Amino acid sequence: MEEFHKVRRLPPYVFEQVNRLKASARSRGADIIDLGMGNPDLPTPKAIVDKLCEVVRDPRTHRYSSSRGIPGLRRAQANYYARRFGVKLDPDTQVVATLGSKEGFANMAQAITAPGDVILCPNPTYPIHAFGFIMSGGVIRSLQVEPDDGFIPALERGIRHSIPKPLALILNYPSNPTAQVASLDFYRDVVAFARKNDIIILSDLAYSEIYFDGNPPPSVLQVPGAIDVAVEFTSMSKTFSMPGWRMGFAVGNERLISALTRVKSYLDYGAFTPIQVAAAHALNGDGADIAEVRDVYRKRRDVMVDAFSRAGWIVPAPAASMFAWAPIPEPFKHLGSLEFSKLLIEHADVAVAPGVGFGEHGDDHVRIALVENEHRIRQAARNIKRFLASSAKQPDNVVPLAAHR
Repeated sequence: MEEFHKVRRLPPYVFEQVNRLKASARSRGADIIDLGMGNPDLPTPKAIVDKLCEVVRDPRTHRYSSSRGIPGLRRAQANYYARRFGVKLDPDTQVVATLGSKEGFANMAQAITAPGDVILCPNPTYPIHAFGFIMSGGVIRSLQVEPDDGFIPALERGIRHSIPKPLALILNYPSNPTAQVASLDFYRDVVAFARKNDIIILSDLAYSEIYFDGNPPPSVLQVPGAIDVAVEFTSMSKTFSMPGWRMGFAVGNERLISALTRVKSYLDYGAFTPIQVAAAHALNGDGADIAEVRDVYRKRRDVMVDAFSRAGWIVPAPAASMFAWAPIPEPFKHLGSLEFSKLLIEHADVAVAPGVGFGEHGDDHVRIALVENEHRIRQAARNIKRFLASSAKQPDNVVPLAAHR
């Protein structure tokens, strides 16, 4: 039977191949150290859990909730933006709660995209940034560029060579997967370009609080006039170790937020009310929980960079996010990221995310998630050291299992 149109537009899910290999190895008794999926292992702070338990005992909270987010939650998010970024938001018209930033992006794509609309999107990037729009009938024009002096010329080329003119630009800094960080000056240039060319900016700021070098990543909405063209997506998944709670936000331009809110009103009734109340409690906190999470990831980053370097794999230290974007070691570059990732599972009992899963321009890297404790990260480094030493002595014997099938 022929695949449905929207399904046919999606490529094979690269990460599923790695997941199957992980499951197979574990079924044979292998102890796989999983540094692949960015799935936080830290527990949600006790005060947030306690607030959930308190509220859930009230049967009145068991009814349908509010798709756009209960008023107290939207006010808490607006207050967070005021404290953290100095950005004033109207919680009634410029803030909407989402079921994580991923759902927010996908539904924004549905809300604003007509068939054939062109979207400017970084490559590599988090998959939903591109495929949310592809599933909505849009066309992706990839930007293989960093947040530096080459970015605006790349945008100018995108405008010049795209028919129709691009509808929107995706930004994601700190970046998943590359961990690159943008400056406020960068955002000023991009906002000026977007306003001049009537382009929407959709900024993913999910990792705004996971930074290591003393300089908090800015919001695009800090730029005067950005609110005229931009919406920003944030998530509580990483900041508060709440991935399974599915709580995020979209904030910014009133017209775009209204469009997203209307689409969502047809599709969901919002997160469970006790989750929303607990999320508001977290946002209204003193920031100690956020600092503790940040400190854990900083220590893991330092251990990983040091231990992997000693193992023979030089990994650049990320300035932010919970990921390292690691070049494939030279002897394995010709294999590409998927086959190298398979080798690590088969010969080192370590799982990473193949860079090609984030776009074809990521195929010479893999993404390493800081989602195991320091002891496990050191163990991963020891496994990798043995693998690299073994492959140097017997390179012909180090072949992905898939090649034998």
